[in-house]
Amino acid sequence: MNSICTPKEALQKLEHFCAYQERCHAEVVSKLYSLKMTSDEIDSIVVQLIEGNFLNETRFACSFARGKHRMKSWGKIRITNELKARQISSTNITLALKEISPEEYENTFENLAERCWNSIPEKNILKKRKKFCDYLLRRGYESHFVYEKAKEMEEK
Repeated sequence: MNSICTPKEALQKLEHFCAYQERCHAEVVSKLYSLKMTSDEIDSIVVQLIEGNFLNETRFACSFARGKHRMKSWGKIRITNELKARQISSTNITLALKEISPEEYENTFENLAERCWNSIPEKNILKKRKKFCDYLLRRGYESHFVYEKAKEMEEK
């Protein structure tokens, strides 16, 4: 099995890859495998990327959490699950979730809930509640928030 490029070329490619956007270790390792690097070469390159501060799992997790919450209005459960899927440590996940202030989290949830409730044309209140709850739960919001908000919206 021949490498597509030398370890030095791979390191340069991965420096650009990491500089363009925050990456997690799993993405970097996957990219290196696609460049046909050996396990030893991959380990060496990952260490060099960390030492050069191109790869930082904590920074990635915090950036990911902030971005997904602000841009896609994801809740903490969805963010946690997505970070776990990327093999991020629970310590880094906890730090990442602290990046979202309680006020910002609540405002995002309230705005999303209002928008969602008003956009469901369903006349049957039970079906409307189900669609509303399903949507917010898929977005990763805590069930007690979602069900409380559903009750509140029905009473309006």
